[in-house]
Amino acid sequence: MTQPCSNAPHLAPPSGAVADNGRVTGPYLQPLLDAAAERGVAPAQLAAGAGLPAGVLLSLPESLPARDYIALLDAGARLADDPHFGLHVGEKVRPGTFSAYGMMLLACSDFAQALAQTQRYEQLAHDLGRTRVAIDGLDAVYAWDSHYPQASRHLVESVFAGIRVFGSWLAGRPLTPARVSFAHRSGADAGEYRRILGVTPSFGAAAHAAHFDAAILSLPVPNADVSLYPLLRQHAERLLGERAQGDGVVAQVRAALLRRLSNNGARLPLVAQDLGMSARTLQRKLADAGTSFQAVLDAVRYALAQDYLRQRDLGLVDIAFLLGFQEQSAFTHAFREWSGINPGAWREQAG
Repeated sequence: MTQPCSNAPHLAPPSGAVADNGRVTGPYLQPLLDAAAERGVAPAQLAAGAGLPAGVLLSLPESLPARDYIALLDAGARLADDPHFGLHVGEKVRPGTFSAYGMMLLACSDFAQALAQTQRYEQLAHDLGRTRVAIDGLDAVYAWDSHYPQASRHLVESVFAGIRVFGSWLAGRPLTPARVSFAHRSGADAGEYRRILGVTPSFGAAAHAAHFDAAILSLPVPNADVSLYPLLRQHAERLLGERAQGDGVVAQVRAALLRRLSNNGARLPLVAQDLGMSARTLQRKLADAGTSFQAVLDAVRYALAQDYLRQRDLGLVDIAFLLGFQEQSAFTHAFREWSGINPGAWREQAG
């Protein structure tokens, strides 16, 4: 790739640290549920297969942790015995999949504008990775940097299938890339890749990318109501600002909890005091960010518990103390709620 497209500024590949508290919206989850249901996998079965609480998918959640989404993606592929499950999830993408910014794309005048907005507002739908667009000679190159490079190929393949499906829908005709390359390997059927992506991809490349004729950037969006664009963009900017503010308070609470956990100080009033606000104000700010104090505390404890369990010299009593639990039994009960299995069994599975 050479010079970035002027309408779609280049984004540097993100660091892996962004992904720890990443989220996926309910609408972005819907295509996964639809693809699983079409293959006979019910939501409760899917949740169980991903190690999530049984009732988590009884109704579409407002959002869920990105790592849970990836676990559901892998569970769907396994339970449906579908080597192309990621591609089939991407086939189910619709404008509503992308939440607020999906509607804004329908009001863009051309594809250059739509791709530029995708780069800015993609995070309103998910924190799974980020889009980059650049010009390479006569090609427009769509690249996607995953925040979860250790995830299975189904994640990236679902993204690229979704981009082609939505792009074709936006253009009112099939959009076929000149070539697609993936960084991962795959021994799955080439014919299904060709049917869904329009070409047979190459594997083991340096990056996940699709090359199109650069003329696509000036392609108009048919029937776009450009008069709505300013209003929709204003709405998306407001959501982006609220999200950034929410991410800020969540990050502050996480940091405070990490300092306080082993000293038995992981309590709402104490954390609020650390952040210079009342407990009620902190609860409201966390609610505005789409989460709660208990949810952040559980996420911090679960992430630390997995790290501690990999350290064989730490006993379960030690880990319970480090996480701020009064009793090992309380830790064991909580860990079972988070993962579906006891910490000892998890440690054995983790090797």
